[in-house]
Amino acid sequence: MIRKMYLAVMALGVLSVSCSDDDDAPVNPVSNLTIDIPNLEALGDDYVYEGWIIVDGNPVSTGTFSDVTFPKSFPVLESQLQSATTFVLSIEPSVDSDPAPADTKILAGDFSGDSAVVNSNLVADFSTVAGKFILATPTDMDDTNEASGVWFLDNEAATAVAGLELPVLSDGWVYEGWAVIDGTPISTGTFTDPSMADSNAATSPYKGDAGNGPGYPGEDYLQNAPDGFTFPTDLRGQTIVVSVEPSPDNSPSPFTLKPLLHTIAVDAETHSAITMGAGPTQSLTGTVNR
Repeated sequence: MIRKMYLAVMALGVLSVSCSDDDDAPVNPVSNLTIDIPNLEALGDDYVYEGWIIVDGNPVSTGTFSDVTFPKSFPVLESQLQSATTFVLSIEPSVDSDPAPADTKILAGDFSGDSAVVNSNLVADFSTVAGKFILATPTDMDDTNEASGVWFLDNEAATAVAGLELPVLSDGWVYEGWAVIDGTPISTGTFTDPSMADSNAATSPYKGDAGNGPGYPGEDYLQNAPDGFTFPTDLRGQTIVVSVEPSPDNSPSPFTLKPLLHTIAVDAETHSAITMGAGPTQSLTGTVNR
């Protein structure tokens, strides 16, 4: 009788240990997703980056971040991570009530095994971009300050034409021109069509009082200079940039993608077309590992 009771107690002990082991096992195990995207720049205060994996055709958030120190890892449900086919990185409002990805997607790539190589080709292909601009100040009647304005047009033919050859951008992105004056970028305005005037055409505080200028992107820096600057100025020796910006955007500086850039010679002539070169960052690449 004692032997039977002992065996029964042993059986209950084994059952108890087995149940305890089952309870300790995670119901929904997670794994780390690690991303490494060199050259990605920080956003304005109102926006964050958000990663997404595509699982059965649906986006699943992997988390948000604003610090751009890499690599960085995020816990993700293991079952979803192993089923993911694609990784996408978007730019989202820091306070965001919409659970879906924004239109402003900057990187994407398909998984091959446990890794994905991501790139910014979904924004646009900038491999064949070209650009020209002139120094001129058509919004005032003073011909002594012509080096204080930049206009993205080509006047080498009898009739001026658009100076920028740029691809159409995907939703959520716009182009923006910049004059980097003594290291500080000052916008010439945003645009999507290089053959039309930019967003600053009728609202810029810097232009003169003789009209909005030609119907192309550009700016005259003639009045109402920001603190620390004096307008009119001389753009010779300074740098002109065309960047690709998320829209909306609250950063006062050019974004990571800069397809065109040119530092103007100190002896450059005004009213003559100046050719731009490739910018320092025409595309972004990175890796994602699960």
